[in-house]
Amino acid sequence: MNIDKKVALLTAGLAMVLVMALAVISLYCFRQYSIAFATEQVRTSAEIVRLNLTEAMIDGVIDKRHSFLQRLNDIAGFQSARVAPSPALIRQFGAGAVEGKSVEPDQIERQVMATAEPVYSLLNVKGETQFRGVIPYIASARGTPNCLQCHQVAEGTVLGTVSIILSIERLKRQALLTVALIVLVVVLFSIIIVLTTRRLIAPISATAGDVENAVKLALNGNFQSQVELRTQDEIGHIARDLNRLLGVLGDGLGHIADSVSQLINRKPVPGENQINATIEMVEILTRAAHFKQAIEEDETRDEIHKRLAYVLENEFYVTEYSLYEVVSARNQMRPVLVDGVSGADCRWCSPEILVRNETCRAVRTGHRVDGVASPGICYAFQPPPDAPDRQHICIPIMQSGSVGNVLQIVTAEGSSALHSQMLPFINVYLREAAPVLESKRLMETLREANLRDPMTGLSNRRFLEEYVDTLLASTQRHKAHLAILMLDLDYFKMVNDNYGHDAGDAVLKALAKTLRQTVRASDLVIRYGGEEFLIILQETDAEQGALVAEKIRAEVEKLKVSLSNGSAIQKTISIGVADFPEDSATFWQAVKFADVALYRAKDDGRNRVVRFAPEMWDDKQAY
Repeated sequence: MNIDKKVALLTAGLAMVLVMALAVISLYCFRQYSIAFATEQVRTSAEIVRLNLTEAMIDGVIDKRHSFLQRLNDIAGFQSARVAPSPALIRQFGAGAVEGKSVEPDQIERQVMATAEPVYSLLNVKGETQFRGVIPYIASARGTPNCLQCHQVAEGTVLGTVSIILSIERLKRQALLTVALIVLVVVLFSIIIVLTTRRLIAPISATAGDVENAVKLALNGNFQSQVELRTQDEIGHIARDLNRLLGVLGDGLGHIADSVSQLINRKPVPGENQINATIEMVEILTRAAHFKQAIEEDETRDEIHKRLAYVLENEFYVTEYSLYEVVSARNQMRPVLVDGVSGADCRWCSPEILVRNETCRAVRTGHRVDGVASPGICYAFQPPPDAPDRQHICIPIMQSGSVGNVLQIVTAEGSSALHSQMLPFINVYLREAAPVLESKRLMETLREANLRDPMTGLSNRRFLEEYVDTLLASTQRHKAHLAILMLDLDYFKMVNDNYGHDAGDAVLKALAKTLRQTVRASDLVIRYGGEEFLIILQETDAEQGALVAEKIRAEVEKLKVSLSNGSAIQKTISIGVADFPEDSATFWQAVKFADVALYRAKDDGRNRVVRFAPEMWDDKQAY
């Protein structure tokens, strides 16, 4: 119900209450007025009767007063008038002293005679409203003539009653007519007020309706509605200002929404709530900014990958996905996360992409691959037999102009549209993560370069210093041994002196390759300095280490290094072997023992393997 109807009903209700109250009050007032008027009329008539009776008593014609009473009955409005004698009067003059006949007082008249108080009452006789008054006739010595001149009674004695009945039907009809006229006037006036009020309220109600509709549309993101200007008063000013406000909000919010949409590369959805969509986009940007701040403080790329997986699973409810890392140097890809599992095997694509990353269409093109919009677009996508209805969207994460990672979102056919709508928001996180991943990669590359010998590709001594705590913790946890081999080429200085440093570098590179090929992948091969190398054989004691060292010595002895001038060089190597923790409970002391054994091998003629013995350390100290 709109406001004008409410105001009209309220005004009409108040008017109705007013009419009813006025009618009731008027009827009550007219009733009281009629009673008061009839009472005075009865009193006046009774006084006239009393005076006439007194004069008749003095003149001696009291027996003829009934004619006077009869003439009173002929007066309009009079129904009857009679005089009833009191017992005192009857005792003095007899029962028929007043009208020549006996008058028997009724109950009310006897009451008046007893109390000397008048009694007034309304009567309904055959549908006609009458008023009866019974007035006591009291003896008094006041005035001339006075009652005591004729009556032998005491002062204040009730001599009788005068009973007069008047018809007030005419007064009643006049009162009802007057009340009806008053009610009619009030009703007409109320109708005029209702119509006038409704006419005044109508623009307010219509404007309020327009405002309500405009606000509803604005809450749904539509600011195009306008409120009609109906008046030039405050309501008109409200309508005009609201139209201006809607215009400012629509233009401003539209500009913000367009800017944010361009920022996250999201196309508006027809019929969507512009306010909610803008709030959602701004919230995504805010959370993405917090995400970037968090990953910038992460130490490794793996931590960033895990944080990205948390976002996918908890904010976008993506449970089937793969995150790959592209190893461009080796033309390979590495699965970082598969369905939330770190380091899992490739599940949704052909394993061929792991050894030939150009097989991945996203890596090859650097563009998003949408298998939802274009099923079968990528031949590398091969869902497992237990999920044949899956589709995929692959998003390349660009780093320094090339693909550094690939995020593959896998979706069932029923939920593919939902995932497609999430892509712009997911891209925001990927865009924030890309430079941080690149920065971490460069930092790791730089750190790796600092820990690796650039010429041979082997780890350097600094790497050993940073890794030794992890190595020792693992060794002690497994209660294992480490065989420590210290190696040094025999007469290497002669190579540089006779063939030049290029030849020396070639020999060192060839030696490094031989060392890597001879030991296990879990073993550490370190260029310790110059032509000196350190090999740490994990979970290997000194005896087993000596056998490996002998194998290395034999392989180096057979090694022929071709030079640019067509000649070849063969060199030998000396090796010292120590055992941690058998020889020493301190790792670096065990390294020193291996170095002592190496010098013993040099002293014993080179091209040999020597196992450390405690007396060698004593000899070394003595030396």
